[in-house]
Parts: sequence; C-alpha cells; structure tokens
Amino acid sequence: MSDITLSAGIRQNLLSLQQTADLMATTQNRLATGKKINSALDNPVSYFTSQSLSNRASDLSSLLDSISNATQTIQAANNGLTSLTKLVQSAQAIGQQALQSASTSAKVTGSVSGLTATSVPAFTATKTLTVSDGTTTATYTNAASDTVQDVLDAINNTTNIKIHASLTSDGKVQLQNLVGGDVVIAGTGSAADLLTLGLVAGTTTGAVNTNRQSLATQFDDLRTQIDQLAADSGYNGVNLLNGDDLTVKFNETGTSSQSISGVKYDSAGLGITAAANSFQADYDVNNAMSDLSAALSSLRSQAAAFGSSLSVVQTRQDFTKAMVNTLQTGADNLVLADTNLEGANMLALQTRQSLSTTALSLAAQASQSVLRLFG
Repeated sequence: MSDITLSAGIRQNLLSLQQTADLMATTQNRLATGKKINSALDNPVSYFTSQSLSNRASDLSSLLDSISNATQTIQAANNGLTSLTKLVQSAQAIGQQALQSASTSAKVTGSVSGLTATSVPAFTATKTLTVSDGTTTATYTNAASDTVQDVLDAINNTTNIKIHASLTSDGKVQLQNLVGGDVVIAGTGSAADLLTLGLVAGTTTGAVNTNRQSLATQFDDLRTQIDQLAADSGYNGVNLLNGDDLTVKFNETGTSSQSISGVKYDSAGLGITAAANSFQADYDVNNAMSDLSAALSSLRSQAAAFGSSLSVVQTRQDFTKAMVNTLQTGADNLVLADTNLEGANMLALQTRQSLSTTALSLAAQASQSVLRLFG
C-alpha cells in the first residue's frame, strides 16, 4: 500500500522474508516432486534434453515386449525341432526293425556278376524278356546295342508293376516284388539269352511279411504326429515351422532389425513319404531310411540356424534393457533433486526465516522507541 511508509530497516527485513519464503516454496516443491526441474521455466536446456532421453527410453521399452515375443517364438520353434528330431529318430528305429525282419517278398538275383549299367548283354535281337508280378507284366524287346540299363528301365517304367529291377553292389541283376508277391520270368528269349543277364525262366513265390506291415502302419502314424507337432510349434500366431517369417525390430526407427525365415517342416516339407508298399521290400525301406537321414540333417542344420538367431535376439534384448536404463538414468540426472541437499536447504531456510522474523521485530521496536520520547 503506497500510503504506508516503512522504515528502511523494516523494508529490508521484509524483503529478506519474502525471498526466504520464495526459496522455501521452491525447496518444498522439489522435496514433494523429487525433481529440481519441473518445467521448461526452471531450466529449458536440461528439461527438454531430459524429455528427449525419456521419450527414447519409453520407445525402446515398448520394443522390449515385441523382442520378448520374438524370443519366445524362436524358442517355440526350437522346441518343435527338438521334438521333431526325436520323432524322426523313432521312425529310423522302425525302419531298422523292418530291415531286421527278413523280407518274404519274392526276390531273384542273377547269377552273372560284374555287370554295369552300360554293359551290353549278348541277347538275341527282337527276342523278349517278360517279368510279371502276377498281375502286371513288363516286356523288354532286345535291340542292337541295348544295355543292361535299358533292360532295367523297361521293367521299372512299366505302369503299375510292383517289381523293382536294379543292379547289386557286385553287379548282379536283381528283381524284387515290392508287395510280397511273386516274380515270374518268361519271354521269347532262349535260356542262353536269359543267362547273359544271369536269369532263368520260372516263378519265384513270395508272401506278405505281417511284421513289416505292422511296422509300416507305425511309421505312417509317426508321420501324422510329425505333421501335428509342426503345426503346434507356433507362438503368438507365428509358427516358424509352418512357413511363417518373423521380423524383429531392435530400435525405435526400425533401421535395426533381424529377419528370420520360417521353414515348412511337416512330413512333406522334410521329405518323409508314407511307407511305400507296406515296407515289404528292402528297396522301399532303404529309400525311407535315406529320406529320414536327410530329414534329420535338415532338422539339425535348422536348429543351429534358429539357435544363432535366438542368440542375436537375446543379446539385443539385453542391450536394449541396458540402453533403457542408461537413458533413464541420464534423464533423471538432469532433473532429479538431491533430497538430502534439499532437506538441508529447507532446514537452513527455516533458520533464516526465524532470524529474519526476529530482525524484523527488532527493526519495528527501533521505530517504536520514538514514541517513548513523548511518554
């Protein structure tokens, strides 16, 4: 109020009290919020720098959830590969059991050894060799310069015939019924003609091996389990074993990421076909064993690839966590108050306020002493 006159001493002490009150209000706010900078007005540079660091920490924190999901997705696929490996190994065991149970399907092995695919047998021109499984007959008609491979192809390429023709490791012609039936050799070729291939006209009987038949059923059941397991190896809607791809972003701008390609690892994708002809012939069992070995190799190779990807994702996850902590710590260092220091400041200000109040009282008493002169 301008019409009230205060002495210089009172006005000075009053100003000191006002300043102390302002400092106490500021200190109380810092103690209440835990921050020394609560708005851009306090310190624009520190405030906005802290905000920028906090925003980046928040963005990275939101990425941690997707990185964690990616880790679990890869882990789920890896679990699937481990289980698929066990199923394939079980299928191999079934194949081994089938080979240990001697095939009862008819098999004819020629008596002449040392033949190769390019050997030219002394078979009379235009004469024929017929091979039958009892239902379907393959006919080979000799022509000049025909090779042993031409004979084998004529048999193997006959539609629906259940006989497989091949050369043994020691170069003998071998004919095997694939379904537990007979092998019938005939034709217009003479005995001498047939003998150039080590064969003799006649019928070799065979029968179905029920043990192999049962093992073939078990093998096909395992294929079904492989399909089902591969389909169940997904996580959060992404299945790396069912052909889905996964992209993991590692920073807030998306410039750092990793793409993980999925694979189709059901029985078809692994190249594991159904048990051909109920595994009655060693030929079909050996083919299945070869497919299983290739599938096992693929599973192990893919497990190593997923393991490498998982290691990268986990490393980036740990890095992102550490980075978030660093950013948040840096942001806090710019704006957080030292509560110990602010507590000491408050105590000092309270003391100053008390002293200022006493000084104001003394200044007022000095003014009142004038009245005593008129007492």
